Amino acid sequence: MAAWIQASLVLAVVVGLHVPLGDYMARALDGGRHLRAEKALYRVCGVDPDKEQNWRHYLVALLAFSAMSIAALFALFTLQGRLPWSLGHGGMPWRLALHTAVSFTTNTSWQNYAGESTTGHLAVMAGLGTQAFASAAVGICAALALIRGLVRRGTDELGNFWVDLIRTVFRVLVPLAVLSGLVLIGLGVEQSLAGSHTVTTAAGGTQTLIGGPVGSWEPLKLFSGDGGGVFNANSAHPFENPSAWTNTIEIVLMLLIPTAFIRTYGRMIGSLRQSWTLLAVVGILFGLLLIAANLAQSAHNGTVAAAVGSQTEGTETRFGVPGSTLFGISATASADGAANASYDSFSSLGGGVLMAAMMLGEIAPGGTGSGLYGLLMAVMVAVFVGGLMVGRTPEYLRKRIGYGEMRYVVLYALVAPTAILVCSAIAVALPGGRTSMGNAGPHGLSELIYAYTSNTNSNGSAMAGFNGATDFHNLLMVAAMLIGRYLPIAFLLALAGRLARQQPSVETVGTLRAHGLNFIVLATGAALILALLNFLPALSLGPLAEGLQ
Repeated sequence: MAAWIQASLVLAVVVGLHVPLGDYMARALDGGRHLRAEKALYRVCGVDPDKEQNWRHYLVALLAFSAMSIAALFALFTLQGRLPWSLGHGGMPWRLALHTAVSFTTNTSWQNYAGESTTGHLAVMAGLGTQAFASAAVGICAALALIRGLVRRGTDELGNFWVDLIRTVFRVLVPLAVLSGLVLIGLGVEQSLAGSHTVTTAAGGTQTLIGGPVGSWEPLKLFSGDGGGVFNANSAHPFENPSAWTNTIEIVLMLLIPTAFIRTYGRMIGSLRQSWTLLAVVGILFGLLLIAANLAQSAHNGTVAAAVGSQTEGTETRFGVPGSTLFGISATASADGAANASYDSFSSLGGGVLMAAMMLGEIAPGGTGSGLYGLLMAVMVAVFVGGLMVGRTPEYLRKRIGYGEMRYVVLYALVAPTAILVCSAIAVALPGGRTSMGNAGPHGLSELIYAYTSNTNSNGSAMAGFNGATDFHNLLMVAAMLIGRYLPIAFLLALAGRLARQQPSVETVGTLRAHGLNFIVLATGAALILALLNFLPALSLGPLAEGLQ
């Protein structure tokens, strides 16, 4: 009962806030005049804000910005020991620095290091904090381009990447960061520039505690889909997540922008009916994941679980099993990757549900921006299948979804499963990959597949029994993150350009209606079938095999 009361409260707050926030985002991001400060920034950067770009130029700008971000982070991490506020930490080895730079630039934030023993305050604030804004904004920019492709007609222009980037950061992300940061700091989240200090514990021993700019970083990692932690324990650490109230707020922040962006989509296309339809699909998928996870975590398998009535191993006692389960599903279904419990200690089937949430494409509600465009790709599959079933040319928002369009949709859909399964196979086949598996049998395989699912889908959460801090996995994960992030964006921008050039078709009585109960069921089924067809064999060898033992 506690689990469902908490989940109902969180979902009610998210649904209630998504309307005003989504409407504001639509006004802030879709056209309108340039603010004076923005104009000054455009002049400094040499950007013409009134010149729009076709999909190729938009993609080149996006990739160039991401490449510069990787280079800047790499330099910051390798030179950290020579910079102020390093807290005595030296520079990272180049393979770890490259992995970390790519990880935070791609909005993955998988950390092959313990934060409190590796990064200083400057690296957190100027490096990871900056990229929390930038990587989230890149996802929103790609989604905005796809929306314009659906709305516009007879043109190859999708907007201006630099304008979209600056507006997203300064009009949406910064104000939300300030507001939510003040709330979390007021509720006890640590905020200082202090170094380490030693305290005497209640038992008479000593413990070294490290302070830091946690309160200003914490909301960034949550609403941006970033998920990285200042401390190795992430949101299980009391400095990052001190109470049940902050735990609830952090769950809300993970779900808020991806859900609100669905409302923004409805405003931008001029059809709120579409946004409510997509929200219903997201709600069904999230509900199915949450039910499955709670059932798995409430199972009484094993002596300890039978004695206490649930799977409490690795669970933070301040939040309990319900709070940890809801947090875990929110983190994996939203592409955030934060953690307030040990995901490696979830039950076999519970860990499998977390993995399935990522394998679903993280569309329930998914990442910041990436959740919406991933959901729209699933919707186009549903439209195509539904159109063929009734013998009509598939159309969505009066745009034809034919062979050319479906080619890009299929290529988009194949990137993640191909990268996940190929990288996992390489890691299992080679000795350098197998040595990182902390457990034998199905659980060890689950840990490895989870790792590459998390890296490819820009999630960043981990099962702690897997050791990714090796040269082999640092470099293989870099490949997985780059492929999983930018190749799908390239395909969706090409699709957006193709859709924008179309002239809208005429709706007839035979046109498939992309709303209503029938379409909600069709879109939900398409999303589930795509995930199951791709990953059921891998899930059968890992968490399902372990859970049936």
